[in-house]
This record gives sequence, structure tokens and C-alpha cells, in this order.
Amino acid sequence: MHPAVQKAIADLVVEGKTPSVALTKARLNGSVPMPVIIAGLSAYKNNPDIVKQPLQPISEQDTPSQSQLDRIEQKLDRLLALMEKG
Repeated sequence: MHPAVQKAIADLVVEGKTPSVALTKARLNGSVPMPVIIAGLSAYKNNPDIVKQPLQPISEQDTPSQSQLDRIEQKLDRLLALMEKG
């Protein structure tokens, strides 16, 4: 589970609130894709103790977003090259 989503859900549980997509999204400081939020909530509903587990180190969560950023940069480079030719 994404660490930010896990923390948001844990905070809601501590406050006695039932985690939902809207409440969890409102608690997030950064941008987290909706499928990640939904997956986190599903994991929590299947195993509520999951929010008590230690959070993942931040370096593990950066890998997928970094590779996505690399793909976006490659596409942008290709588009710029095509624009320069035309």
C-alpha cells in the first residue's frame, strides 16, 4: 500500500471515521492516483490491521513514479523532435 494512503487511512481510523475514497483523498498532501487510493482502501477493507504495519520507505514508492516520469520525458523528446522536423 502506498505510504501516504496508509497514513491517511490510519489517521481516519484513529479519529473513529470510516475510511472512504473522498475522506482518504482529502487527507493526502500530495498527488496520488485514484486507482492507488482505491487499492489501498480495498486492502484495508480486506485486512484492517494493514494500517498498523510499518510504512514503506519513501525510496520504494519513488521507483514507479520515476519510471513514469522517464517515459513522459521520452515522449516529450520525440514530440519535440517531430515538431522541429515539420
